Amino acid sequence: MEKFRVLDISGDVGLRAFGKSKKEVFINAAIGMYSLITNLTSINEKKTMSVSVKSHSFDGLLVSWLNELIFHFDAYGFIGKKIDIKEFSEKQISATVAGEEFDAGRHEGKLLIKAATYHKLRIEKMNDSWEIDVIFDI
Repeated sequence: MEKFRVLDISGDVGLRAFGKSKKEVFINAAIGMYSLITNLTSINEKKTMSVSVKSHSFDGLLVSWLNELIFHFDAYGFIGKKIDIKEFSEKQISATVAGEEFDAGRHEGKLLIKAATYHKLRIEKMNDSWEIDVIFDI
C-alpha cells in the first residue's frame, strides 16, 4: 500500500496519506511531511524526541501533531525518519520520533514548511483504510 502522495496545490503543497488504521495514517502523514523537507534516505536515527499533543477534535489533533513536528524542525533542526506512537486516541497522541538534526551539508533542502492548515483538511475512512488530505503553508 502506498504511504502518501504529494498533491499539486497552487502556491502551497499538499499531501494525501494512507493507512490501515488512524494511527498508521497519522504516522504516514508525518513521514510524508518530512519527505517534503528533505530526502529521508540521508537521515540517520541518531536521536529520539518525545512528542505529546492534545486537541479538542480529531481534525485539530492532526493539525496540532504536524505543527508540533514542524516546530521541532524550526526550533531545533530536528527531522524525523521513524515514528512510534505510544498512545493514540481521538483527542491525544504521544509518540517517539527518531531522527537527527538537519545538516545542510549532508541533507538536501527541499521545501520550507511553515504550518499544517485546516484548509481542505480531510480525514476519512475509505473501505478498509484511512486517508488524510492536508495542505501546508510554504
